[in-house]
Amino acid sequence: MSCNHAKPIGTAPLDTTIEKATILATLDSLNQAAAKADYTGYFHFYSDGAIFAGTDATERWDKKEFMVWAKPFFDQGKAWHFTAIERHIYLNKTGDLAWFDELLNTQMKICRGSGVLLKQGNSWKIQQYILSATVPNELIDKVTIMKAPVEDSLIKIKSGK
Repeated sequence: MSCNHAKPIGTAPLDTTIEKATILATLDSLNQAAAKADYTGYFHFYSDGAIFAGTDATERWDKKEFMVWAKPFFDQGKAWHFTAIERHIYLNKTGDLAWFDELLNTQMKICRGSGVLLKQGNSWKIQQYILSATVPNELIDKVTIMKAPVEDSLIKIKSGK
């Protein structure tokens, strides 16, 4: 009979407090870099293989394409200014993969950001970021009518019809 009551190695639950705080700081720093038009600083937060999807259905870029698209905004000294008003962060069991969703106060009013981050060394890098414009339910019918001409033609192109 053993008197050893120690827990087996590797069974302790992951303490996510520090990792979540680091991710919060990473996302805040990303937004601050954009607000300061810090091009290099902003893109430092993205992994080399990152994907960014914007509010327009045609906006899906890898990191290099996104950098080209964004450069003129940063060069003008004013990229965009997003402030988080709500965030939810989740981590996998090993603590090296995280996903989030957030509500942002933007020049477009409330937007939703969501994404995936990978831990690389001691830092977190954005692997995917999706920015969506929110539409209040009571306005969705009007918005649908407004965007139909543009998106109907895009649907035809994308679906091959």
